[in-house]
Amino acid sequence: MYQYTEFDREFVQARAAQYRDQLTRNLAGTLGDDEFRPLRLQNGWYIQRYAPMLRVAVPYGELNSAQLRVLATIARDYDAPSPELLAQAQATQDKIGHIPAPRLTTHYAHFTTRQNVQFNWIPLEKSADVMELLASVNLHGIQTSGNCIRNITSDERAGIAVDEAVDPRPYAEVLRQWSTLHPEFAYLPRKFKIAITGAVEDRAAIAWHDIGLRVLRNAQGEVGFQVFVGGGMGRTPVIGTEIRAFLPWDQIINYLEAVVRVYNGWGRRDNIYKARIKILVKAEGQRYFDEVEAEYQRILANGAHHTIPQAELDRVSACFVAPVLTQCSASDAEARIARILKAAAEDDVEFGRWIERNVAAHKNPDMRAVTLSFKRLGQAPGDATADQLKLAADLADKYSAGEVRVTHDQNLLLPWVGCDQLPELWREARKAGFARPNIHLLSDMIACPGGDYCALANARSLPIAAAITARYQDLDELFDLGEIDLHISGCINSCGHHHSGHIGILGVDKDGQEWYQVTLGGSDGSTLSGAAKAGKVVGPSFAADEVVDVIEAVLEVYKDQRTAGETFTDALQRVGFDAFKHAANAARHATARATA
Repeated sequence: MYQYTEFDREFVQARAAQYRDQLTRNLAGTLGDDEFRPLRLQNGWYIQRYAPMLRVAVPYGELNSAQLRVLATIARDYDAPSPELLAQAQATQDKIGHIPAPRLTTHYAHFTTRQNVQFNWIPLEKSADVMELLASVNLHGIQTSGNCIRNITSDERAGIAVDEAVDPRPYAEVLRQWSTLHPEFAYLPRKFKIAITGAVEDRAAIAWHDIGLRVLRNAQGEVGFQVFVGGGMGRTPVIGTEIRAFLPWDQIINYLEAVVRVYNGWGRRDNIYKARIKILVKAEGQRYFDEVEAEYQRILANGAHHTIPQAELDRVSACFVAPVLTQCSASDAEARIARILKAAAEDDVEFGRWIERNVAAHKNPDMRAVTLSFKRLGQAPGDATADQLKLAADLADKYSAGEVRVTHDQNLLLPWVGCDQLPELWREARKAGFARPNIHLLSDMIACPGGDYCALANARSLPIAAAITARYQDLDELFDLGEIDLHISGCINSCGHHHSGHIGILGVDKDGQEWYQVTLGGSDGSTLSGAAKAGKVVGPSFAADEVVDVIEAVLEVYKDQRTAGETFTDALQRVGFDAFKHAANAARHATARATA
């Protein structure tokens, strides 16, 4: 993974010291709350429903074990409200909704869909201490909030995926360095998100981002970028439009400057709901594309100061130090792996299931990428306690050269696992609670923190996630249903990416009560799901205590109507939306009669 330079370290530490000065002045009353607000936001500090929330940047999803242990320390020592505040918050939560709420939890971290880490209970007066602790291991919250270019995300298998044409991480790092504290783009019309992949399989959902980038090779073997612009979720879900089929790699900063500069000049600042670049692209279409091209040509004519020299790419690429690994021929590796796995699977059926769901192929035929599942009964999707973070760090040190990746689906991935270590890793991961063989199955759901923590949410996500998880615990049933992406958002801001779920759930407010809208047929753009698209709304919203029955009714239609080997999304397309919609509405009416 990327090894920070001395400049990188000094930069992060200076930023932490700067923040401490700002916080000290704010607490002393010499820097007003209105002046302090944009300063804390650009360091990742929000004020949420009950307490401050910190968002820690994890560039393109990579963490090392030392960083995990610091995150565990923060969860253990800082992520704790006063007993009075926690009691007050819990009393408020208990009055909301139609189904029992999970207890509010403290001393944990939360993995997000954009490869960040969040904490929900750190007192603001301790925030500078936390920033300095993060800086000690080259972590920070810079530009994880505010109307700026946010954390750049990528494929969690970047650099190791068998379907990868080009490793996107050096380019992601170049873009991170370019965009960090960029003076021209510090106050954009709205937040701005970039995702990058170099693989055939889109594990970064690039079409759903303000800018989506695919690194590829043309017919001549030259490296370049396919560029998408104007994607996004929220109240107006839009799939990004291809603006360049192939841009030479050394021009990517010049071209992105043109894209963002035109958006910065043309984007609306009078209406927060119409300020994202997707609205501009949708409204202006070709006129926007033409102006981007004109601005790009002006940049080139003026000297193209951000054309990337080969030497600079080489310098950054050299900072990605791969672990020293054994290497053998693919045929020898496959034969040995087959023997290992056959013996272990015969010993335990659950191990065979884990290999099928949680273990992926690797560029090095003697290795595998292993996903640790953070989706289990009694814990919110993506949540990790201090002890679990430490256990994950221990597993990374022992089995993955001290490295983990945060995935788009709110899990952790070990990228450097030797095949002969798989049985031992499985046993230790199972003991730690990370070996649930459910990756990409229904219970491997995405969910935002929702109304339990977020001040923007209209409804709670976590009670719905808990109820669905409790209903679908049978692994035989989950394996029979096959791959189904279930995504839950607590409000229209779509932090749970409900638009892209095969089944999406959106929390809405009706006269102060929590209701939930269900969508079907969405896709993040991965191979299984097909081209990226937004799900279609089933109909009027459902009460909280109806949602599990609705999901069950939808899945019963799938089981009744599917052909041999047919996936949920394929069956939905073949059978048609109306059959699923009718079943969902029938479940609503049955619930209403039963509770009348």
